[in-house]
Amino acid sequence: MASTEAGGYRERLLAGAVSCLQDKGYARTTARDLVAASGTNLASIGYHFGGKEALLNEAIAEFFEQWTARVERSLFGSELGTPRELLQRALEQLVDVFGEMRPQLVLCVESFPAAVREPVLRAKLADAYARARLAGTDMLHRAAERLETELPVEPAALVSVVIAISDGLMLQWLLDPEATPDARQVLDVLAALGAFVA
Repeated sequence: MASTEAGGYRERLLAGAVSCLQDKGYARTTARDLVAASGTNLASIGYHFGGKEALLNEAIAEFFEQWTARVERSLFGSELGTPRELLQRALEQLVDVFGEMRPQLVLCVESFPAAVREPVLRAKLADAYARARLAGTDMLHRAAERLETELPVEPAALVSVVIAISDGLMLQWLLDPEATPDARQVLDVLAALGAFVA
């Protein structure tokens, strides 16, 4: 198999896996579904990923990577602004995007119960969160350096809390979008809470 063809197959399999995960979920996606969605063959799944579960796990991790990259582009794609403006832009990419990302959010939520029972997926998701924390910490350090300011708290803890806010609001939004606060409301609450407990 030529390297260009191999690369094409791998990307097609990942795209097909994302499509299947969004349509059928983790537990109900079969290898034949993946072949049909990607236009490849059963052997290519084993050749490129070692098996169906590894392909599905990689597709879920890829979604996390893309979401993190989206936040980074938002933060550093223009003038940095104030720390509050930076946090608002990050929250907009973590909260205000729920409407356009609904299929991916469902995929994300459905992956958690599977991860509780599947050690390999659990490790993959834990690694995806670890990479997101590392990327977020790096973003904070870069922003603080450019703004010539000190970070008010330990960066990894701050990133973990922001991720937790996004994950929690994601669950609420999937159940009741109208009752879920947007990024500006979240930022206002955090600012008021900070002043209250200071």
